[in-house]
Amino acid sequence: MSEACAAARRLIERLREPQRYPHRCDRVELVETHISWVLLAGDYAYKVKKPVDLGFLDFTSLAARHRFCLEELRLNRRTAPALYLEVVPIGGSADDPVLGATPAIEHAVRMRRFEQDALLDRLARRGGLEPAVVDLLADAIAAFHAGAARATEASGFGAPERVLAPAEQNFDQLAALAEAGDQAAELAALRRWTEREFALRRDAIEARRRVGFVRECHGDLHLGNVALIDGRPVPFDCIEFNDDLRWIDVMSEIAFLVMDLIDHRLDALAWRCLNRYLEATGDYDGLALLRFHLVYRAMVRAKIACLRAADGALAPDARAGFGAQFRDYLALAGRFAGAARPAIVLMHGLSGAGKTTVALRLVEALGAVRVRSDVERKRLLGLEALARTHAGVASGAYGAATTRRTYDRLAAAARAIAGGGLPAIVDAAFLRAADRAAFRALARELAAPFAIADCVAPEADLRARITARARAGSDASEASLAVLEHQLSTAEPLAAEERADAVTFAAGADPAAAIAELARRLVAQQVSR
Repeated sequence: MSEACAAARRLIERLREPQRYPHRCDRVELVETHISWVLLAGDYAYKVKKPVDLGFLDFTSLAARHRFCLEELRLNRRTAPALYLEVVPIGGSADDPVLGATPAIEHAVRMRRFEQDALLDRLARRGGLEPAVVDLLADAIAAFHAGAARATEASGFGAPERVLAPAEQNFDQLAALAEAGDQAAELAALRRWTEREFALRRDAIEARRRVGFVRECHGDLHLGNVALIDGRPVPFDCIEFNDDLRWIDVMSEIAFLVMDLIDHRLDALAWRCLNRYLEATGDYDGLALLRFHLVYRAMVRAKIACLRAADGALAPDARAGFGAQFRDYLALAGRFAGAARPAIVLMHGLSGAGKTTVALRLVEALGAVRVRSDVERKRLLGLEALARTHAGVASGAYGAATTRRTYDRLAAAARAIAGGGLPAIVDAAFLRAADRAAFRALARELAAPFAIADCVAPEADLRARITARARAGSDASEASLAVLEHQLSTAEPLAAEERADAVTFAAGADPAAAIAELARRLVAQQVSR
């Protein structure tokens, strides 16, 4: 251990004494990460950076630690202004530190403390992470990304070489750790996959940089860095120490959260979160990079776990636990790097038949991405999803020209989703045979499995549902009873060939069996190709 690290550890031990604090504090709890110590004291938390150089960060000088404390304050106030209060100097000596005194021998970021059980990773581990919270988090991230600063081309942020560099650095650093030796073959295979996928997606990475998808993001957005405060998820503890890890493609950011939810065995919530985010942003083209970023994010966590496992200052059982985490993250990266599974699934049915509800169940069960006609139609018109156009039946916003543009937009999104290696759930009525034929042709062009989720309900139920939905005003659909009457008179039923591809979902029935049958058909088609 270096002299600086030894002095820092003595400082932290002294700061665990309650009398060191200028406010009421009965006891001090310590939370340690690979780059910092967090002292939980009374109503506040004090974060002190470790004097370490890990390649991707360098905190070895006091000046650097001070500078990055100031950056941490600035950056985290974007998402958690009520939590981040000030940077506090620590004077005195390592053996007798004084908070607030100068000249400073160290600095700490002072934050408002919250209950550790409010962290989303803890909620997830005890089965308390609710879908509504995940929806709120996805909405918050989408809004944060919409307002985040965009990288200029001159900055170089997000350039392909600078995207690949941290991914390769993960493998380089792992190769230097003895704890990673037993997984050398897995690491080599994942490195080869990363390099191949990068070469395949290089043009897409560059194109997205040019059009503004590289932004000043959070950079470390996983469940342990989000707290549920007053019923709302609040992201905190963003990356301040490395610009390249913060100025990233927004798809890399959301991929980290998706990866972490899956790591917590919450696959359904992971895909729900991704879908909610995409529905808010419309960034389906970004899915071309999703698998690359999922693997990269899993490897980041694998590297951190391996670094902790190599820390001789930790107890043997703690080191063993981090070693197990390393192997788990490596396996997860391998899962993401596995074979792509593109597919095109059409929702079909009259308004009120439950298409959108079934589509979300399919998203969660299949690990798919849904694109909704009701949302994309509004997006084309520059409207929010819940906006009301007050258009007449088959006119205005719902006239032939806008409907054609909407289906074209759905096709483009489905192509992007399947091109990213995922099943696309296309949520529209698909009452015209020509529209269904166009998407069947798209699936054939992409060599992707194809299926139709045929949603049916008694006419009386359709009327009741449409009336209730219109009264609530909480859905993007604007279907009315007049629209239903028009659909009943003009809908073109599924032909025999289409029936062979269709699975029926009856309104009010448990869809589990139908979902399983649809999934079986998609897998069978994938295997036969």
